[in-house]
Amino acid sequence: MTSEVLFGPEIAPHYEAWFETDEGRRADRLEKALLGRLLEDLGPPGDLLEIGCGTGHFGRWLAGLGWRVWGVDVAAPMLAEAQARGDAGRLILGDAPQLPFAAGCCSVAALITTLEFLPDAEAALREAWRVARRGLLVGAINRHSLLGWGYRQQAKKAPSVYSQAVFFSPRELEDLVRRTAGGPVVVHTATTLWPRSLPLERLRLPWGGFIGLVARRHT
Repeated sequence: MTSEVLFGPEIAPHYEAWFETDEGRRADRLEKALLGRLLEDLGPPGDLLEIGCGTGHFGRWLAGLGWRVWGVDVAAPMLAEAQARGDAGRLILGDAPQLPFAAGCCSVAALITTLEFLPDAEAALREAWRVARRGLLVGAINRHSLLGWGYRQQAKKAPSVYSQAVFFSPRELEDLVRRTAGGPVVVHTATTLWPRSLPLERLRLPWGGFIGLVARRHT
């Protein structure tokens, strides 16, 4: 199943609506706080390519931080929604394993809740490394979390976008990023988005629902 099918016209208009719910606002705040801290490791704002940009939700946030954002996605309905909302940078129709960009075209490549839904995450990361001069910013749902478990159970009960998803643990994600880098890199991971009943956000534990990862080339 392709990303175009997974995120077709029946999903695109409703994707952003989730971020307006109570749980959506909480997740958005925690995820952006973690990604923002990690992104500082890649230096001052420059050109950033968001791979799997969807409706431009994170692209608009990154642009607000001063990054010059380009967004690429294989799902035309998601790009149309991003275009309608504006401020998400330049938007390009393209596939993660075969990006329509030259090598070293951007300072940073970002993949935020993207790898889980790609048929070949390894190929996508190789392409991300090809185009990024400094390094990568990655956000992903944690397989070793209650949130990841819940999504898997949800997919068993009824078909959804999570039916085709492949989740990673922090260690698995780090190993994949290192394996595709083509050279030495420095990698940092952290997790957030614990259940409300577990006040563990300040602890460095690897089982939060959302993984943030930053990887920079070792010079």
